[in-house]
Amino acid sequence: MTAAGLRPLDASDRDRLLAWRNSPQVAAFMYSDHLIAREEHDRWFDGLAGNPRRRDWIIQLEGVPVGLTSLVEIDPVQGRGTIARYIAEEGARGKGVGGFAEFKIADHAFGALGLRKLWSEVLATNQAALASHLSSGFQQEALLRAHVVKQGRPIDVIGLGLLAEAWRDGRASIRARLLAKGFTDQALDTPL
Repeated sequence: MTAAGLRPLDASDRDRLLAWRNSPQVAAFMYSDHLIAREEHDRWFDGLAGNPRRRDWIIQLEGVPVGLTSLVEIDPVQGRGTIARYIAEEGARGKGVGGFAEFKIADHAFGALGLRKLWSEVLATNQAALASHLSSGFQQEALLRAHVVKQGRPIDVIGLGLLAEAWRDGRASIRARLLAKGFTDQALDTPL
């Protein structure tokens, strides 16, 4: 069995998130890849508390923090939000943890929050994230050509959307796939 879960951020995550975000493995797939200074990070981290338009969780594997997943730009009037995540710890990659986190966030967004659409943007160079989103039911809705400059080169960005109806239709098969990878009923079905 794969012991995985999400927990809300807390003050103990401040330094961990700065180290993760500045790691080359994570920065390579973010819109900006400059080295984030302590002051910039602290302003961002301090701004998280009480922000009604976002929720952030630490992804845990076997009780160890391995990444971050977020639901941002939550707009209850329009019924949509943007999902983002990264798996920072090398040993956790390729184990389905990203798909697990996406499953949990989709359940939360379309259930407790009552949203009708999730959105995500992925650098076209990040084939692993693109494949993970597509396997979670997202569909490509946009190609934003030369949208981001990384290391002096323009990079395309792929926009992906998931509607609540599509989630309801595909949830059982996505859940079955995660169960086959070793994630437990409890981990998948316990509300955030």
